[in-house]
Amino acid sequence: MSNFYDRYDWQYMLTAHPAKGDEKEKQDEIKARYFKILSPEFPEWIQPYLALPLMQRLKGVGLLCGTDWTRLYRNRFYYSRYDHSLGVALIVWHFTRDKAQTLAGLLHDISTPVFSHVADFRKGDALKQEATEEDNAAIVKRDKALAALLKADGLTPEQVADYHQYPVADNEIPQLSADRLEYMFPSGLALDGSWTFDEIERVYNDLAVLENEDGQPELGFRTIAAAEEYTLHFCLIGHILQLNENKLCLQLLAEVVKEAIALGLLTEEDTMRFSEAEVMARFDTAATRFENTRFSKLYRTYRTMERIEHVDFPLPDAFNISMKVKQRYINPLVQPDGAPKAVRIASVSDKAALYVNDFLTFEDTLYGAVPLSLENEVRNKACDSFKAGGVR
Repeated sequence: MSNFYDRYDWQYMLTAHPAKGDEKEKQDEIKARYFKILSPEFPEWIQPYLALPLMQRLKGVGLLCGTDWTRLYRNRFYYSRYDHSLGVALIVWHFTRDKAQTLAGLLHDISTPVFSHVADFRKGDALKQEATEEDNAAIVKRDKALAALLKADGLTPEQVADYHQYPVADNEIPQLSADRLEYMFPSGLALDGSWTFDEIERVYNDLAVLENEDGQPELGFRTIAAAEEYTLHFCLIGHILQLNENKLCLQLLAEVVKEAIALGLLTEEDTMRFSEAEVMARFDTAATRFENTRFSKLYRTYRTMERIEHVDFPLPDAFNISMKVKQRYINPLVQPDGAPKAVRIASVSDKAALYVNDFLTFEDTLYGAVPLSLENEVRNKACDSFKAGGVR
């Protein structure tokens, strides 16, 4: 039986929306325009919080989990965890005008190390991807500069240490939250170019804070058309994140970092001190120094791979993955004018039900594989040489 997402393979997803070629040069302009949509009036009171070292560090941590550093991806521009955190804060402020909730959203990623969720893969948490959140509250509560700002605003660290306490900021999949809403907009702008500003503005302006089936506030849509449009966009980006290419990319980088730590090239503390650019510069030097080690083979493979093989069994002399990962999808609320209550879009839209159900039942090949440690021009030929059954 065919699945809606069968046609959306890696090549299609990353080429369906051709890049203009100047996105990197215009990334500041792109971000400014996007943030203006999220909150037309910028909350100036947040500026001192943005200047804190614990926030500034996030400028060196990419939202897209290290994929800015491999040829397998074609990211249009760099979007950091700082950018994402600001975006979440702007959404929360726009819909609540509550400082505590807004700051909880702003601070929710301050425990994120370089390469973001790669750290979860490294710690065996690919299915939930929550390991990076463990130290967040502790960091908030011990930061003296943050405490001084909070005191001036009449707030306590406890009010902003855990954004899970505020349903508009965060909730469980498949609900829609500011965090979930935010990371899919820039992912579509930077990852595959699938969002336009007109589309973002149209669906964003259709949102309201509704009451869900549990009596909790939740972001949802006022029209079925906007809910369908956003659900499709979200699930298509989520589809990229459950393809073998993404699984292999994050697990391969996780192994690179593991090997680097084992060799003494990096420490756990370094993953919270250095930027991704600084770590990659260190790895570039080490790859030559430790030639023919597993670290060097994995690292060179990660930086130069341009495609992987989809196979039903592991391949020899290759990095192979076969794993389940967190499925990022939504089934948002919708409450058109006159409707007595909000309902999940998949319960009233056959299209949305198809998007959600086929997303959940899609299966990639059992394995993803990429040949290890060959020079770039030779490596691509090696991919073509795999003729064993199960390759597609």
